[in-house]
Amino acid sequence: MQFLHRLAHRLSRIKRGTLITGAAGSVAAAVIACEVSPSGPTGSGTTVGQLILSPKVVTLQQNQLQDFMAVGLTPAGDTAQVTVVWSATGGTLLGASNSGGRHYERYQGTACGAFTVTATSQPGAKSDAASVTVVCAPTPVATVVVSPSAPSVQAGLTVQLTATPQDANGNPLTGRTVTWASGTPAVATVDANGLVTGVAAGGPVTITATSEGRSGTAAVTVTAAGSSQFDHVFIVTEENNDYASVTGSSMPYLTGLAAQYGLATQYYANTHPSIGNYFELATGQILTNDDASSMIENVPNIVRSLVGAGKTWKSYAESIPNACYLGGDTGGYARKHNVFALLSDVANDPTGQACNIVPFTQFASDMANGTLPAFSNIVPNLCDDAHDCSLNTADSWLQTNIDPLIKSTWFQQNNCLLIITFDESGGDNTHGGGRVYWVAVTSTKSNLGYQSTTLYQHPSTLRLMLKGLGVTVFPGGAATAPDMSEFFKP
Repeated sequence: MQFLHRLAHRLSRIKRGTLITGAAGSVAAAVIACEVSPSGPTGSGTTVGQLILSPKVVTLQQNQLQDFMAVGLTPAGDTAQVTVVWSATGGTLLGASNSGGRHYERYQGTACGAFTVTATSQPGAKSDAASVTVVCAPTPVATVVVSPSAPSVQAGLTVQLTATPQDANGNPLTGRTVTWASGTPAVATVDANGLVTGVAAGGPVTITATSEGRSGTAAVTVTAAGSSQFDHVFIVTEENNDYASVTGSSMPYLTGLAAQYGLATQYYANTHPSIGNYFELATGQILTNDDASSMIENVPNIVRSLVGAGKTWKSYAESIPNACYLGGDTGGYARKHNVFALLSDVANDPTGQACNIVPFTQFASDMANGTLPAFSNIVPNLCDDAHDCSLNTADSWLQTNIDPLIKSTWFQQNNCLLIITFDESGGDNTHGGGRVYWVAVTSTKSNLGYQSTTLYQHPSTLRLMLKGLGVTVFPGGAATAPDMSEFFKP
C-alpha cells in the first residue's frame, strides 16, 4: 500500500494520460496517471466526472494477490472526494481502504477463470472495471486406466485400447497427452492412438499408457490366426415359456424353422428370473438374479471377446428410445433383456461401444445397406418377445421381422447363423431354468432337419456364437461348455 500512496502523490505532478508502471510487493501494478489539483480533494458537493481504476488488465496465478486503486475526478480533472464501492465477479475482495482521495482494494485470485473487478463511485455512480484472468495449474494425473484390461487379438488383426487419466478421486481428466508403448513388439505393437496389432501368437504382452508420469497397463494376448465358420451370427431371445408350450400350435413359424434347420430338444435355461440367463448368454455367468439390477459388471464378456478379435457387433433393441441408450426400462423396453448395457466394456464407453446399442428400426436399414455387423443381438420388446403378450404374437413378430433376413439373397449367399431361443421356461426349474426351445438356422452349413438330444445350456450358445466367428476367447462357463458343432457341416 505504501508504494501506491507514494505513486498517487506523484500523480499531482504529471499530466493526465501518462502511463506509469511499478510493483507492489511481488505484484505488478500499472497506473494511468491523471492531472491532480495540488490543493487536495474537493468538497463533497463537487460533481464527479469519472472514476479511474488501475491496473486495467491483470493476469494472476491462483491465490495470488493484486492491489487496485481507484480515483474519482471532477469534470475539470481534480480529485473528487467520493465513496467507492468494490465488486468482483469471481475471486475474493480482501478489504478496502482510502487515503487522500485514493481508494484501494486488495484482491485475491481464489477462483480460476476470467473475471471483472469493478469500482463504483458514490455520489455520481461512475464506474470503471479491470479484467482479471486467474490461471490455475491443471489437476495432476493420479492414475491411468486402460480398457479393456485383458483383451485378446488374433495375429494380423487389431484391438483398440483406450486410456483414461484420472485425478486422485477417480474423476476422468480430459485434454491430457497419452503415450503408448508395447513391452514385446515382436508379439504385439501399439500405435500413438492405442491401436494394438497382433504380430505373432503369444503373450500376454504388457501395453502401457503414460500421462504426466503416471501409467496404466493392459495385458494383451495374441492368438493364432483362426478361420471363422460363419461371417455373421444373429441371436433372438424370447421370453418365459416352456419347450412344450412352443411345440404346440402357438408358434407355427418357429417350429417350421426348427423342422427345416436344427432343433436342440434338450436345451435348458440356467436360472430364474430373466436377467441371470441373459448374463449367461453374454458372460457365461449368472452374476445376479435381481431383474432390477443396475450394477455395471466388469467380467470377461462377449463384447470384450468380439472387440479383442477385431469383430463388430450391435444390439438391436426394440422400443429403446435412442442409440447409445444405457438407461433403465422405458415403455416396452426392458434393460434386463439387454444386459449389454450393464457390461463395463459398454457402460464405461458411453460415446463408443455404447453406441452399438441401437433401436431395432436400424436393423432393416443395416441389412438393406449391407452394413450388418459380425454379431447381432436382437431384443424384441416386452410384447413381441412373449413376456407380456402371447406366443402367437411373438411368432408373428418373428415372421414379419426375421423371415425377411432368412430369405434375403444376402443371408443365403453369406455364411450366416441365426439362433432363436428362450431365456427361461415358464415354470420348470429343471437344471436351474427349465427346458426351453432352441433353433439354429444357417444359410449354407446346416445339417438340415437335425435334432439333437445332447444336454445344452446358455454357455454353450455363447461358445457357439464366438467360435462360429473365429473368436477363441470364451468368457466364463463358455470356456468349458459342450460344443454345439453337431448341428453343422464341417
